[in-house]
Amino acid sequence: MASAEAESGTLDFELFVTERADALLRFAYVLTGDVSLAEDAVQDALTTACARWGRVSRADDPEAYLKRMVVNAHISWWRRFRRREAPAAEPTRTAPPTVDGTAARADAEAVWVLCSTLPDKQRAAVVLRFYEELSYAEIAELLHCAEATARSHVHRALASLKDTLSKEGAEDA
Repeated sequence: MASAEAESGTLDFELFVTERADALLRFAYVLTGDVSLAEDAVQDALTTACARWGRVSRADDPEAYLKRMVVNAHISWWRRFRRREAPAAEPTRTAPPTVDGTAARADAEAVWVLCSTLPDKQRAAVVLRFYEELSYAEIAELLHCAEATARSHVHRALASLKDTLSKEGAEDA
C-alpha cells in the first residue's frame, strides 16, 4: 500500500505540474524579467517541491507555496550574482527593438522596461501587489520583511515609476 501512496504522490505532483507549470513560469517571468532566469527559478522550485511533495501538497495552498519557492530561488540567484564582480555594460543597440505589431504587446513591453529599472525588492513587491494581487501582509510574508517595509517597497517603486514617466512625458512635449 505504501508504494501505491508513493505512486499517487508522484501522480499528484505530475498532475499539478501539468496544470500549473505555465502559470508558475508566467509568474517567474514577471518577477525576473528574463525567460532563462524564470525557467531556472521554476525548475529549482519544482525540483525541490518534487522531493518534498508530501509536505508541499499538504499545505493550505500548494501553488502559493511553490510561488514562494520561485521567489526564494530568484532571491538566491541575485544574491549570488551581486557577490560577483560587476558584469560588463550591456552593448548599446543601434536599431530600436522590433515590436510584434500589437499595441498591447508594445504597452506590456514598455511597462516591463520601466519595471526593470526598479531595484529587485521593489520590483518583486510591485509584481506581487499588482500582478498577483496579494495583500501587503502576504507580500511581507513572501519577501520575509515587515508589512510596513512591503508597503514602502511598493510606494517607493510607484513613486520612481511616476517620476520616470513624468520625465519622459516632459521630454516628449
